[in-house]
Amino acid sequence: MSFQELIANLQYDTVDVSLSLFRPELAICATIVVMLLARLPRIRIDAFYVALVGSAVALWFAAPWRYLAAGATEAAGPQEIFTGMLIFDGLTVYFRSVLLLFAVLFIVMTRLSGIPDREDGADFYTLILGGTLGMCIMASANHLFTVFLGVEMASVPSYALAGMLKGRRQASEAALKYSVYGAGAAGVMLYGISLLGGALGSVHIPTMVTQLASMPAEALAERQTVLMLGGLMTMVGLAFKLSAVPFHFWCPDVFEGASAEVNAFLSVASKAAALALLLRVAIGFGHLPQQPAVENHVPPAAQAAVTAAQATLVSDAPYSAQEKANDDGLSPTRDYMVGIIALIAAITCTFGNLAAYAQTNIKRLFAYSTIAHAGYMMMPVAAAVALLGRDPPMAEKCVAALAFYVGVYLFMNLAAFAIIAFLRNAMRSEQIADYAGLVRHSPGLVVCFSIILISLIGLPFFSGFIAKYWAFYVLVPAQLIWLLVVGGLNTALSLFYYLRVIKTMTMDPEPADRLPVDFSMISAEGVYVALVSLPIVVLGLWPDPLMRWVDAACRQLVN
Repeated sequence: MSFQELIANLQYDTVDVSLSLFRPELAICATIVVMLLARLPRIRIDAFYVALVGSAVALWFAAPWRYLAAGATEAAGPQEIFTGMLIFDGLTVYFRSVLLLFAVLFIVMTRLSGIPDREDGADFYTLILGGTLGMCIMASANHLFTVFLGVEMASVPSYALAGMLKGRRQASEAALKYSVYGAGAAGVMLYGISLLGGALGSVHIPTMVTQLASMPAEALAERQTVLMLGGLMTMVGLAFKLSAVPFHFWCPDVFEGASAEVNAFLSVASKAAALALLLRVAIGFGHLPQQPAVENHVPPAAQAAVTAAQATLVSDAPYSAQEKANDDGLSPTRDYMVGIIALIAAITCTFGNLAAYAQTNIKRLFAYSTIAHAGYMMMPVAAAVALLGRDPPMAEKCVAALAFYVGVYLFMNLAAFAIIAFLRNAMRSEQIADYAGLVRHSPGLVVCFSIILISLIGLPFFSGFIAKYWAFYVLVPAQLIWLLVVGGLNTALSLFYYLRVIKTMTMDPEPADRLPVDFSMISAEGVYVALVSLPIVVLGLWPDPLMRWVDAACRQLVN
């Protein structure tokens, strides 16, 4: 192939194929540019409206109702874009939509809570949308360099957001700790990627797994230590984003020092993107792709040229269906990943629940709650990898269980941190003891908060129960019964600290030194809390719509 043909094929792949599937991210980029221009002295535009409109447009371009609805006429992949750096499929559509829906709701919440002020609005929303852009890339990563790029694009804005409260020592300390831990995790992760790339001759994930499966036994034995070490070091970066034990040290201090609004961003958006990325890496290394996904959308006339360009740019020759039906040679890789992910999940949820019990600050309590739920949500990932070799359709159900959990978790934690932020404004306190007797002043708010906490426990009849039940149920066909027992015991353990908050709000006497509580549900803040809490109840009683979307998102994941 000549240089001109290579450029022509690259242009075709970028302009005619990839850009149209990358419109949500392009909308976010355009919004960031407009907000930066809004800082010019002669331009008076409120950054809130720019960020809100831009994120809503990006959500419109993501269009989950078009790609994931029953009987959708437009296929949601799988299709490699940008020469294999990213992949577009149902999982990309779903997680991208979750992140952008969260961005819309989060931006509205920050307006109501008063953080940021007008002076810092453009900077704050630029960081939020910049982090969201990185998270969208994480959700569609198909190449280890893109994995690292997405993680860093999501992490660096988060470091600055943690220290947004000016003049507050705790906020500065939180940002410093977060950035130091993040830099260390990034360095370890990058070194792990270099080890994997050197051992397998590529950092394009489908190519790497093909090389791994076809590697002779002698060569595999020689490189086994390097591959295992590289996998562990790459997992460090993913575990850091998930705040999984033992890479959770930053989480409680950052949550206590940062504002509740930033905590909502870190606990929901960051977790959703990290889980999507964990799925990409675990599923990507756990099965052989049947054919290059990009070929599904190439016109017949250009098929030969694009296939040749792909061979040059990103991937090796595909495996046939018959070869895939045979032993793919990835059983040791899957067993290794299942062991690591399951062990980290068990330790993470246990540590998070034990540490949460002793907390007196509501933000620290939710920091450990976030750690515990990261452990719960890693369990279906371990089950999915375990089932890839023997029951791929059931593996897709495991991924669907995680996707449902993430969708429900969005509303639970966003509503919880919204209440914490609004009560901070009303009471000037974030101590659990100062919530005593709150039911006497704002019974509606206490009811909403209680619904959220009960749903986080996983009790009927709220959406958290269905999410946790489904996540635990898929462990049975994966033969991870010990992990199911750990999850059940931790759910019982979480009863104590969640119910303690409800008991404080409803049964304890009011503290004498507390400022008067001025919060009414008949207000913009109250309406927001009610609207965000409503899906927790609705999805608990009628989960079918979201279940259909997650099933559609995961249907073609293992192709």
